[in-house]
Parts: sequence; C-alpha cells; structure tokens
Amino acid sequence: MQRLRNLREDHDMTQKQIAQILGTSQTMYARYERGGSELPIRHLITLCRYYQVSADFVLGLETPPLSRTGETASKGGGRR
Repeated sequence: MQRLRNLREDHDMTQKQIAQILGTSQTMYARYERGGSELPIRHLITLCRYYQVSADFVLGLETPPLSRTGETASKGGGRR
C-alpha cells in the first residue's frame, strides 16, 4: 500500500517506529506496506488517528486534501 509508505515518509518515521506504535514487528509492518499481508482493521484505525487522515484516504479511495495554496497537503501529491 503505497499510501502507507508515503504517509510514513511524509512524517519522517521509520518502519520500526510505526511498527512500535502498532505493537507489531518491523517485518510485519513492511509486509503491510508491500501489500504482502492484509492490514488489520485495528491497525488501520490506529494509523488513521496517528496521521489524522480518513480510512478512505489510507485505502486509496479518496485523494489527499488540498492545502490553502491549492496543492495537495502531502509531499509529492500522495504519489512517489
């Protein structure tokens, strides 16, 4: 899930740091980012609260919010 990686990098966090927030291993979190394992809903909720974004955004069902300047709020417009 590219959005997970983009959010993490936009917040200058490592996989290990996010894994600690979720109470999982860095290896398991890396699988979530790659799409190798499904992200449990409890982790999705935690990440949405941490990053202050909707589940729809994390799941790629909506685009990033626009800033006041008309640019997307996340670096690179949510794409890398």
